[in-house]
Amino acid sequence: MTMQARIDDELRDGRAIARVEGEIDASNVAWAGSRLRRLLTNRSHVLVVDLAETTYLDSAGIAMLFELAGDLRLHQQELRLVVAGSPIARMLVLTGLDHAAATHPTVDAALQG
Repeated sequence: MTMQARIDDELRDGRAIARVEGEIDASNVAWAGSRLRRLLTNRSHVLVVDLAETTYLDSAGIAMLFELAGDLRLHQQELRLVVAGSPIARMLVLTGLDHAAATHPTVDAALQG
């Protein structure tokens, strides 16, 4: 956890879920990316990242999520983002991140795919 962001995680039916609260920017993006990647194993098929409580995501954070989505695809894994109610939802559309990773209104919807 950094002063700007907190990432809580859980496993549900073998699928990793990360809830990101606060801000992801250039000052903590390396920590956030590393933290998200550590949730995956060789047996993981899906990583759900809940951004509903993410209040700020700068270009470094967007780039990290693009890279994570691409890396997961290479390993036949999938990044799913939860963005309903998040102030950053529009940014994901403007940057095209919603095409690199599926977006969902809730964690349950993301888990169902």
